[in-house]
Amino acid sequence: MAKDIFELVKKLGFEKVYIGGHDIGAHVALSFAVNHPETAAKLIMLDTPHPDTGMYHLPMLPVFGANYLYPWWLAFNQVKELPEQLLEGRMDIVIEWLFKNLLKDQESISDFDKAVYSSAYNDKNAIRASNAWYQAFPKDIEDSKTYDKLKIPVIGIGGSGYDLLQMSLPNTATNLQLKKIEDCGHFILSEKPNETAELMINFLMQ
Repeated sequence: MAKDIFELVKKLGFEKVYIGGHDIGAHVALSFAVNHPETAAKLIMLDTPHPDTGMYHLPMLPVFGANYLYPWWLAFNQVKELPEQLLEGRMDIVIEWLFKNLLKDQESISDFDKAVYSSAYNDKNAIRASNAWYQAFPKDIEDSKTYDKLKIPVIGIGGSGYDLLQMSLPNTATNLQLKKIEDCGHFILSEKPNETAELMINFLMQ
């Protein structure tokens, strides 16, 4: 996906670009910056670091008595064929659960938004294709072992994912800023759009 973006940048005639992404989009943005350093001017990572070996240590079971949302879907989405059999026509259940548990401000995503997401992912081929992002994580982790530290300016902006960014990004970039958006869940662009945009603009204007 990063190579596709690089080819698009060349086709459009740009020599340098700012690139950023949220969640898996952040994985792609970092891969772009590492593999095409001559083209990436600055990098914005929103709430999720690139997969690395630390992902293998994420607890897949809830700790007794702890208030921790364990990411069961990371393992579930690795399974081939079964998710699409179980979830085709039922993705609204998953979408509703994810937003309920990953948002602080439940009003930031409307019922219409959820319906759009559910419709987009409801087909077995869409489920299979989206799960392929997760199934690429082991290869992404192996790739990350070969990456040199980025020298370009990098900012990590996180809500509930801030701690993960804080643990991972210092191993990824030498010219790094970290910013935390308080009282915010994972979907920072929906929950805190103004704060997120302001941090991004300030970083790009520096």
